[in-house]
Amino acid sequence: MGSRVLRNNMLQPPTDFDGFIKTRYDALEEMVTNEEMFHEIRKALKLFQDVEKTLTKASQACQLFAVALHPAKSDLLIKIRNLCRPETTVPILLGIRKVIEADVTYMKSPLDLRNQRAFAVKSGISGMLDVARQTYRELTEVIHAHSAEVSEDYRVAASLKFDNRRMYWFRIPTVDLDMDSIPPEFINVIPKKNHIECQTLDLVKLNQRLLDTSNEIIMRSDAAIRDLVKELRRQVPPLFRVCESIALVDMISSFGQVTTTRDYVRPGIEDTLALKSARHPILDKRMASEYVPNDYYASQHHRFHCVTGCNMSGKSTYIRSVALLQIMAQIGCFVPAEFATFPIIHNIFARISAQDSIEANLSSFGVEMREMAFILKNIDNKSLAIIDELGRGTSVRDGMAIAMAISEALIDTGASIWFATHFVELARILADYPGVLNLHLASDTSVGEGGIPQLTMLYNATAGIVNDEHHYGIALARAIGMPDSFIKFAEHVADDLRKRRESSRQSSEYYKEKQRDKLVQNLYEALEEAKKSLNEEALPGYLRRLEEEFNLRLKEIDEM
Repeated sequence: MGSRVLRNNMLQPPTDFDGFIKTRYDALEEMVTNEEMFHEIRKALKLFQDVEKTLTKASQACQLFAVALHPAKSDLLIKIRNLCRPETTVPILLGIRKVIEADVTYMKSPLDLRNQRAFAVKSGISGMLDVARQTYRELTEVIHAHSAEVSEDYRVAASLKFDNRRMYWFRIPTVDLDMDSIPPEFINVIPKKNHIECQTLDLVKLNQRLLDTSNEIIMRSDAAIRDLVKELRRQVPPLFRVCESIALVDMISSFGQVTTTRDYVRPGIEDTLALKSARHPILDKRMASEYVPNDYYASQHHRFHCVTGCNMSGKSTYIRSVALLQIMAQIGCFVPAEFATFPIIHNIFARISAQDSIEANLSSFGVEMREMAFILKNIDNKSLAIIDELGRGTSVRDGMAIAMAISEALIDTGASIWFATHFVELARILADYPGVLNLHLASDTSVGEGGIPQLTMLYNATAGIVNDEHHYGIALARAIGMPDSFIKFAEHVADDLRKRRESSRQSSEYYKEKQRDKLVQNLYEALEEAKKSLNEEALPGYLRRLEEEFNLRLKEIDEM
């Protein structure tokens, strides 16, 4: 049941911090810090197979659940403990016990299941039901007596079996019979390898009488249970609240389990998104210490993040991580990071796949444009969007133009945008726009044996635009095993295109000065945000990193 609540929260994360998110944070923090209470809660939750399906077990388990929550001090857990108090669940359990036998449970074998169904309702509830059950017992005894007579009369070891189709039938080992002269009293004979399955005419008649009696019992029992359900309907509203509360605690306790085992931190809710050493929640579990954490920062002054990098450098994982962590924070879960603050987001949009739609008669580019049209129509300044390699499904010129137009429209919305692209020229143009922050996933190029360039992915998000002079795509094609002749020709074409582009590019002192002014303005805005959002422990490390990025960027501008 907790899984259904988790799914609903992931599809529609709450946006009320004081009413929902903060109380969940407090409850989760108390579970994590109070280890004894946490283990008692987990033990009590194991008694709930599904509260909405097993009412009797739920009523019993609620009492143990309330005891497990006795030490709770957070508002949410106290409220749930009060909802699960015995005054709510004991009357329901007593009402059930008046009608249903205490030892009734679901059985797998057909005969046991039939007997449980026949004797589930207590004696004395219905006189006609008691008479029918007495007849059922007598017929069952007659059938067993008939089985003993068959074994004695024909000197065989006939064992009585039952299934839902034939009801009672005999299984007789072949060693006890002459297969060429089976007694004519045995009917519906089915020969097997080591035995035969059969019935007698008397057994068939007894089966029919037993079936009629069983149907009468089921009809009378259902009538008694319908009356019980009618009485229990008065208790449905508090019972549903109990179900929702237990499901919520189930979800939060699962958060507590992953928080303690994966070293998550409690996020703060601010106007700024700031993450230090954040990790992808799924890859962090699969890769453990091999995963490279990254920092994230977004504010009104840095709301459009243009992420470049070579193939397989981790761009898609980087932008997906921020969306997943935002959802985790808003459903009340701690996040895998050393420090984290999030704003409250009302909409999350994603354009990350490159699949066509045959049923809609759309190519991959058509699907991409349809989804982007939906995003542009619904996005606002309370939204977060991740967009992966927009415009790759058409020509380079058209894809670049469309990506540029859509990027400008997204910047104007004021939403938090994480935009991964291979269009380096797009990143250079957008660098002059307000609110744009260029990032790239770093990689290291070295020379291996035979003078062959080698490419090593660092998976580390760094300020600035990726250096496209190293031909990362060609290096990756060489590593995969493309023939050398193709690689050399591709390098020749790439170098020629780069030289033409550089010759047409105008480099002026005015452009450099403009870039320096913007760099200083961004530094000022970053310091203002750090002053308001970061705590004393995180501030020194952040300032050192900010200084390194400022000096690196200033050096790049001087070398233009």
